[in-house]
Amino acid sequence: MGILEGKNVLVTGVTMNTSIAYSVARIAAEQGATVIVSNFGRAMSLSNRVIQKLEPVPPLIELDVTDDDHLAALPDKIREHVDHLDGVVHSIAYANPETAFADGFLTTPWSDVSQALQVSAYSLATLTTACKPLFGDSASVVGLDFDNSVSWPVYGWMGVSKSTLQSVSRYLARYLGADGVRVNLVAAGPLDTLAKRAIPGGEQFNQVWDERAPLGWDSKDYDSAAKAVVALLSDWFPRTTGEIVHVDGGMHSTGA
Repeated sequence: MGILEGKNVLVTGVTMNTSIAYSVARIAAEQGATVIVSNFGRAMSLSNRVIQKLEPVPPLIELDVTDDDHLAALPDKIREHVDHLDGVVHSIAYANPETAFADGFLTTPWSDVSQALQVSAYSLATLTTACKPLFGDSASVVGLDFDNSVSWPVYGWMGVSKSTLQSVSRYLARYLGADGVRVNLVAAGPLDTLAKRAIPGGEQFNQVWDERAPLGWDSKDYDSAAKAVVALLSDWFPRTTGEIVHVDGGMHSTGA
């Protein structure tokens, strides 16, 4: 038996087989979970293609976390496949690559800043709230993070969004703990995902990690972060909430 045997899990943001969310969906199923995945818009065709490699092929539902109608309809969409949820994985982030990254921090318009914050951070709260009617006596929500306790070159407003995501997760942990809902984040090091490739100059992160991560770093090792997510979805962390689990080769613990 796997550590997610009998559990139902929604994994958002499964777009490519090089995404952490894809590895989460695969490993969760291997560990016994019934998995549902989501995406929206033009990315749906990419998701539909890539999930055919999973066994079993999970249901794919459309979910735009910035669309109130999508969020309101989410419980009914989930109930078409399972009667409840035990876990939710938030793998959603976006910032305008032309304005919000690199050296544009001081000139990024509010419209792009607000979009980054809504998609990348506020959506953790709205997604969790939308799924809450499906939770039983306990549930686990896990978001994917990049540690932003310090500033980074080129990361710009996505860094601010990640700081906001961390704060949102702590407040969700506070307000949902009485309902048996745990809310945690997994802060992965830089992986060669579609999202990272969209960051101008994002390859700089790999060099920093290569030089400083005590355990070393493999930018194509998606499974290490995914295994941490799956562990937090399981019953093996029953009293852990509001936490950030670092899967970054130890980079967060090192100085200059």
